[in-house]
Amino acid sequence: MTTRTLVITSSIRGENGQSKALAEHFIAVAQGRDSVEVTHRDLVANELPHLSLAELGSWQVADEERTAEQRQLATRSADLIDELRAHDLVVLAVPMYNFGIPSQLKAWFDRVMRAGETFRYTESGPQGLLEGKRAVILAARGGQYAGTEKDTQTPHLKLMLGMIGIGDVDTVFAEGLNMGEGKRDAALKEARQAIDGLVERL
Repeated sequence: MTTRTLVITSSIRGENGQSKALAEHFIAVAQGRDSVEVTHRDLVANELPHLSLAELGSWQVADEERTAEQRQLATRSADLIDELRAHDLVVLAVPMYNFGIPSQLKAWFDRVMRAGETFRYTESGPQGLLEGKRAVILAARGGQYAGTEKDTQTPHLKLMLGMIGIGDVDTVFAEGLNMGEGKRDAALKEARQAIDGLVERL
């Protein structure tokens, strides 16, 4: 059985980004296994604009009633959701920017978190519609924040994933990357080993 894996990168540092390096390590290891199929979406190389009222409004119009512009805007979200649906595992390679996620990644979430498409509201609260999928967060940070109140990023990501039905989430931290060469090298080595273990279980 093939595990279809969507790897999403969002570092503005490109090839110099540590989260991108973790993603590339994941891809290299995963592609060595016949049971894993990888798709890579780089949200910086293929940047999404901030969500606009016009684009949001296009989702509320029936397809046959949309203008050409509305159809083009609506297709952006629909394509991203279709891509997400087609994969079993989502890998988010995420740098920490000012205790949050990159705006490029936020723009992706803004389009895949859609009522009636990836979640729905019920009498007992929201229900995710993408159940049965898993996620991995590859978190690269200059400081050390995991397990502290300063790590607002991990709960935020898990909340958004859970909202669309993805509650099975593993997290690999590479922290202290700006706290000296020794800490950086040790953290990256440990993260790569953790990634190897995750891929081995796919």
